[in-house]
Order: sequence, then structure tokens, then C-alpha cells
Amino acid sequence: MTPLQRHHGIFFLVLRRLRAPLIVLITILAVSVLGLTLAPGLDGAGRLSFFHAFYFISYTATTIGFGEIPVEFSNQQRMWVTICIYLSVIGWAYTLGTVFTLLADRNLHLAIRTQRFARAVRRLREPFYLVCGYGETGRLICSALDRMGVRAVVVELDDAKVGELDLHGYTADVPALAADAGNPETLSFAGLTSPHCAGVIALTDDDSANLAIAITARLLAPRLPALCRAESPETAANMASFGTRHIINPFEKFSEYMALAVQSPAAWQLLAWLTSLPGSTVEHHRDPPRGHWILCGHGRFGKAMLSTLSRESMPVTVIDRQPPGDAPHRWVQGDGTGAEALLAADVRQAVGLIAATSSDVDNLSAAVTARGLNPGLFVVLRQNHYSNHALFDAFDADFNMVPSEIIAHECLAVLSTPLLAPFLREMKARDEEWRVWLLKRLTGRFGWEAPTVWSERINIARAPALHRRLMAGEEVGLDTLLRSPQKRAEYLPCEVLYIQRDDSDHLVMPLGDTLVRPGDELLLAGRRRARGALGLSLANEQALAYLLSGVDLPGGWIWERLARRKQIRKERRLPG
Repeated sequence: MTPLQRHHGIFFLVLRRLRAPLIVLITILAVSVLGLTLAPGLDGAGRLSFFHAFYFISYTATTIGFGEIPVEFSNQQRMWVTICIYLSVIGWAYTLGTVFTLLADRNLHLAIRTQRFARAVRRLREPFYLVCGYGETGRLICSALDRMGVRAVVVELDDAKVGELDLHGYTADVPALAADAGNPETLSFAGLTSPHCAGVIALTDDDSANLAIAITARLLAPRLPALCRAESPETAANMASFGTRHIINPFEKFSEYMALAVQSPAAWQLLAWLTSLPGSTVEHHRDPPRGHWILCGHGRFGKAMLSTLSRESMPVTVIDRQPPGDAPHRWVQGDGTGAEALLAADVRQAVGLIAATSSDVDNLSAAVTARGLNPGLFVVLRQNHYSNHALFDAFDADFNMVPSEIIAHECLAVLSTPLLAPFLREMKARDEEWRVWLLKRLTGRFGWEAPTVWSERINIARAPALHRRLMAGEEVGLDTLLRSPQKRAEYLPCEVLYIQRDDSDHLVMPLGDTLVRPGDELLLAGRRRARGALGLSLANEQALAYLLSGVDLPGGWIWERLARRKQIRKERRLPG
């Protein structure tokens, strides 16, 4: 539907609702005018013309009132005017009542909001991400994108959640619409096919809606990256069948993290440090121990964790209200919140407990009871609602599994730094000694506050100054490139983690003497201010010349002319 068609749709909707009262008003006006032209006037004055009758009825029906014009009326004319006055009152009362009903009509409000929303999206002239679902995960994503200076467009079914957008105080306006994101027309209004749309993020709590969003994005905008939440294996398989590139299951993802923490604690800490939301502080937890574990709850998350622990050859006792009779693991009937079920599961001899139910209260109750029976127990808590973080922080579990945070971290890692995934694969392939060295090096320099992770591509669009010099045959090393464009003797607070090259000669943690090539893509981690400073060196000829030669060249035509004249005068004063 074109913008003109949407505008006409609202206009004709109003006309359809006001059709009956408008017909009544027009009929009353026509009858009143006709009757006044037929009523006899005073002796010798004659009847009113249609023009004078229309003029008189117009200002009388609108309650303006100028008196009897153009001549004094007869009794018959006054009687007819009295009837017309009461008819016009009835007509206007009916019309105003219809108007007030129309103003309260939900469909009209939705049409107007949709038009305003579509207009705001069309006016965007910078890259934006389409966020479908503004729950806990959506808020985290929008907040992180806002801190990164990236625009977002939100589609959320719950009108109350859309109203919360104004309360969060984002730096840039976030266009939002309360509508079904699974509707293809809604996604079109939201800019799915816009040339400025950089990606689609499906974060609703309904797998079927996320599946519909994935299908729509795949068919209408196949070039866009689509990140879709899927909590059931069936939905994930369906999404994968038609080519959805990024499917995020928070339960499966956390089980992968847990397996990594067991196999390589240093790799887990690096992963948590690199993928956390910028500005947050990553706490150093103790490593998950090997031994007997207790699992409270055998739902979707419980099944994923049970599979992970089984692959690591750890004995597990499952506590559930309805244990199956043919399970290969030991089962105890109960909910884990009481000491009886925990003691039956040998909690005093266990090394760890996973509270995996869908109730935050039950999970906290089980964890508190278990810690009372075994103070040294390693506890993994499933936190279903981000709003309960104060309670979970007060308990101080070893791991908090928050689905909204896991999905947000994964989405931001994929969208902002695609090179992070191959770097993490390379990191996992190295030995534990190298991973421990890397963890100490990075956290020793930057601390445990989550860094800004970004990528830079050495091409004419992203790094014009450096690319021109490299194409001209100059050699530039990382040691030079990572210096401050204001103070050449100081290094920028960042590290190059990975270099991806067109010839598949990829480098992990390259040395300072590594020469940069045209077409290289660099993955960097460090402080936010380093990103802007490096971007200046890559794009600005004067800043790059200062890094390479140490000479601070003047910038701009005027300053270049003044510097040239100063140099000429200096040469003239030289002897010989």
C-alpha cells in the first residue's frame, strides 16, 4: 500500500463513519431552505429567494444569528424558522455524537498511528535495525544500540510496552508501533524493504510469530541478516529449513556456555568478557566443578543442561514433579524447594545444583535451601524475568542464566562484530595455556569492564586515507596504526584480536610489526574513545601523516596556504 493509499484509507474511513450524520444535516438544510422559499412573507414583501433563504438558514443553523434578513418575516416564515431551529439542533446533536464516537474509535487511532509511524520510518536516512518485540530482551537490545549510536525501529503487540519507550530516554527517537509483527504488511510499514534497514531482530515470546517474521524477512528482504529467537527445536529446525542465518535458542546457547566453562574456564571468561553489554562489569566466577550434579526441573532448559552434563560424563540426579519411568538418569519426585527432595538427591555429596524451572520463586527457594544444606554448592540459577535481578543478585549464585541477556549478547555480537564468531572459534581451537595467557593480557590491560568490540575494514569507503597510501606502495604496521592521532608517543587503548584477509591468511592476535594490507578486516577490542581515534587515523590524511612521519601537517586550504607562505619566507631568509 502506497503512502497516498494509506492517507486515502484514513480519509474514507472518516467519511464512511460520518456518512449518515452528513446526509441528515444536508437533508435538514435542503428542507429548511426549500420551506423558507415557499413560506409567504409580509404583505408586499413576497417570498425569499433561494440565495437569501440559504444565507439565513446557514447562520441560523450554526447558532450565529443576525436577525431577520433581508426583510422582516411574516408569522408563517417565523413558524417555519422555529421548526428549522429544532431540526438543526437535532441534526447537530446527532453529528457531534457520531464525531465523539469516531474520535474514540480504536481502528481510527490505529490507522492514524500507523500512518505517523510509517512516515517516521520513511524519514530515516541512516541505517536502522527492525526490532520485533519490546520485552526484556528488546529493551536491552534498544539500549545497547542507542549507546552504539545505531537507530532502531520497534514493533510490539502490547500497547502498554510501546508506551514505555518514552520513559527510557533514548538519545535518538525510536519509532514504535503497537501491532502484530508477524503480519507482513506491518513489517513493510516498519521499513523491512527500506534501503536503510540493516537487519531484522525477532524477539517476541511467541515462536510462531518469530517464525512468521523470519519467513517474511527471507522472502521480502533476503539480503538482510535476520536474527530470530526460537525456544523450541521444531521452530528452530523450521527456520533453518528456509535459510534463516542466525537462530538463537537461549537454553541451547547457555548449555554451550556451560560446557565451555567446564572444558575451558579461561575460554568461558573470555567469551563472557567479549560478548557482554558495553559498560557492564564481568565478575570472575569460580570454575564449575566436576562431580555429582542436581537438576531441579526437566523442562526445555533442564533438558538442554542434562544433555550437556551427560556429554561431560557427569552423574546427574533430576528432581521433577513427574519423573519418567524409563529415564537413564536417577530421578527424585518433587520440586526441589523442600529439603526432603534435595536430601533424597544427595545434596550434601553433590558439587553443583541447577535450578531450571520456569518459576523464579521456585528457583530461588531451591537454591537457598540447597545452599543451607551444602554451603559449598556451585549454583546455576535460571532467572526468567530480568526485573527480578535484585533478588538474584542478593543471593549471589555462581551463574545466573537470564534468557533475555543471552539473546541480547548474541544479537549484538552478530550484528555489530561479525568477525567475533571466527575469532572465538579460533580461540576455542587453541590450548588452555594460550587462552589463559590471552585472558590475563586483555583483562590486565583493560580490566573486567566489558570492552567495546568493533571491526574496521581497510578499503576506500571505510579507511580512505590509509587505503590510498597502501595502494601507493607504502608499508604501515599495526604498531604505528594503533597510536594516538593527537600524541604519537601514546598507544590507543585497544588491541587487534583478529585479521581476516581475502587470501584466507587469517591472523589471531597479530604482532605489532604485522603490515596491514588493502582489504584487511580488523577485529578490535578496547575502550570506546579508541574507536573514534582510530577511525580518524584511517580516514583523515593529516592524522595519518602525523602517525607515519611525526609531522603535524596543517588541515584545510587556508592553513595549507599559510604554511606554504611561511615555508617560502623561511627559505628566503636562509643564506646562499
